Amino acid sequence: MKAIWYERTGPAPDVLQFGRRDAPVPEAGEVRVRLAASGVNPSDTKRRAGWIGLSMPHPRIVPHSDGAGTIDAVGAGVDRARVGERVWLWNAQGGGRPFGTAAEYTAVPAAQAVPLPDGASFADGAGLGVPGCTAHYAVYGDGPVGGKRILVQGGAGAVGHLAVQLATLGGADVIATVSGAAKAEVARGGGVRHAIDYRREDVAGRVLDLTDGEGVDRVVEVDLAANLETDVAVLRENGTIASYSSTSGPELPLAYYPLAFKDLRIHFVQGYLLPPAARRAAVRDLTTWLAAGQLDVRIAATFPLAETASAHEALESGRADGKILVEIPL
Repeated sequence: MKAIWYERTGPAPDVLQFGRRDAPVPEAGEVRVRLAASGVNPSDTKRRAGWIGLSMPHPRIVPHSDGAGTIDAVGAGVDRARVGERVWLWNAQGGGRPFGTAAEYTAVPAAQAVPLPDGASFADGAGLGVPGCTAHYAVYGDGPVGGKRILVQGGAGAVGHLAVQLATLGGADVIATVSGAAKAEVARGGGVRHAIDYRREDVAGRVLDLTDGEGVDRVVEVDLAANLETDVAVLRENGTIASYSSTSGPELPLAYYPLAFKDLRIHFVQGYLLPPAARRAAVRDLTTWLAAGQLDVRIAATFPLAETASAHEALESGRADGKILVEIPL
């Protein structure tokens, strides 16, 4: 099969290799998927780059956790009726697994291959795994959101745009921060009532104005290091920050008493490590809402498999407005 792999960490053009490898054989409890699309996430590029000292957990890694395609073989104990089923995947690479979706084939535990609804494209499916499950847990991990006010920091990004939609579907009143008019339109398309341009506006002041000084119940956070002070300022008492990243740096400007005096909670969200019940809820809801046409999986750009290094560089540029995909012709 054709595949992308790396055997050391470093810049994408230097370490990503394109060539042929043996196709995987599904083990007991697994399915093999002929992939049509592979999703690229920041976690994929950071692992490949050796970010914050990350080392190689395996001698060779086929990258990418997310993907979509068609089951073409099953291992022992898996119903053969699943052969031919269109599926979307989560956690193909990571969590001890070296073989991801940047290849023509991958094998995963059967539960990690989720039926893709009729009418949904392989691109839709490849855009769900990490961003969809992360967004779902960030929005719903601390309970129902009906009637609550939620601030989504970065409401036009791959995770943020899905978080906006998921919170809106759950009955929340959603405010989002964005960088510019074009991204404001993206956020509004997901259900945001107010989009705040954080480059031009005082986010805390604007949120408090929009909520008559009451603030918000929860924050979904993309950059905790940069936004913690703002989040504390806009949260009501007993509020929660659900942070899935700290893009500007790993060190937090954490002052104890501003959080303590409001009894605030920081919930660190890792999309690869959802508790089992949260994972089941995320997979169920994402699939249901995708089938109903209620989710917009925004695709920023697609690249052929042989140009996966360019896909990584496009994501690392920070200019992508949505999900980056690698297409794998069937």
